Amino acid sequence: MARRRYQKGQILFSKSRQLWLGRYREDTIRPDGSVIRARPQIVLGTKKELPTQRLAARKLDEILSRINDCAYQPTRIATVAEFAARWREEVLAKRKPSTVRSANSHLDSHILPQLGKLRLDQVGPENQQVFVNQLAGASRKTVLNILSTLSSMLATAKNWGFSSGEIALRKLVLPERNVHVPAHFTRSQVESILSLANEPWRTFFIVLALTGLRAGEALGLQWPDIDFHHKCIHVRRSAWYGKAQSTKSKASAAPVTLPDALANVLRQYHSIWTANPEGWLFATRNNRPPSSNNVVEYRLWPILDALDIPRCGLHAFRHSVASFIVDAGYSPEVAKQQLRHTDARTTLNYIHLRGGITERAMADVSNSLKLDAVGREQGKGSQYIQ
Repeated sequence: MARRRYQKGQILFSKSRQLWLGRYREDTIRPDGSVIRARPQIVLGTKKELPTQRLAARKLDEILSRINDCAYQPTRIATVAEFAARWREEVLAKRKPSTVRSANSHLDSHILPQLGKLRLDQVGPENQQVFVNQLAGASRKTVLNILSTLSSMLATAKNWGFSSGEIALRKLVLPERNVHVPAHFTRSQVESILSLANEPWRTFFIVLALTGLRAGEALGLQWPDIDFHHKCIHVRRSAWYGKAQSTKSKASAAPVTLPDALANVLRQYHSIWTANPEGWLFATRNNRPPSSNNVVEYRLWPILDALDIPRCGLHAFRHSVASFIVDAGYSPEVAKQQLRHTDARTTLNYIHLRGGITERAMADVSNSLKLDAVGREQGKGSQYIQ
């Protein structure tokens, strides 16, 4: 079905919504391959953004330039639900199990119930904002994770030739950032945890405290990964619910330093270690890496409860390592390298200083101020204090 003529479209104004709408004709390809002539309606902008109909028409002309182009070809259309079924099978299924699980949760719990009946090209800024508003109560991070899944699916659709919207975070009003201090341990808390932990979990907690490895990376360690000769630990995989998978990112696969103290601990641990076919440092009776959730619930929490430390996850050790490095007088860049972050801003969120260098720094600052001089001159200018 060929395009019949150059078109200018139709401009409509919604008084109730104070929006300019545009309607036009476009040839689209249905999932069965047939071509139909659709008449989509899109939001051009608000009355505030486009005060006059002439400006709204100019906006519609920009959109119609693609259709009026001599090289125009019909586009493929599908609803969010229709495309999601293909995306799960052909794209999502090829990703890591942890990614598959979270993305399926986003799709089933939020994206499909709210957006499933819309066409891909209808998921524009307005519908995206309505969708975000319907996630009321979810944290900013959760909302961003859900939008990331939706964005990945829409980007794939566009790459495959479907008429599809795109996620533009700068155009969305998202939940405010939570004022939340992530869980982390002090040195004395780490020492107390280690004093109550039994093997193999004592060694496991020491690995976390002296490397800053993610829990899955530590649970995914095998003895060949421990390079005593070069004093490093090779991070080659991560364990998730008892199964090995790739690391979080390419940067995550960088080796980490093996301190002498940790090397000694690991040598001693090897002498009591229960062998398993794959050589996992930490394994269940089924010769698989333990689930981090089980380690937290049955190994870490009982210790935290006994020490009257608020319950938290294994990631608290990673936050603690970043703080220990900076508190010892090293720059955040050193902590960034040890934690293998790609963005220094991420590392800054991991640093929670409690003393050490900060105490010395503030002592120097306070000593540099002539506080007694302020007291002697208090009378002078006191009339300005109301």
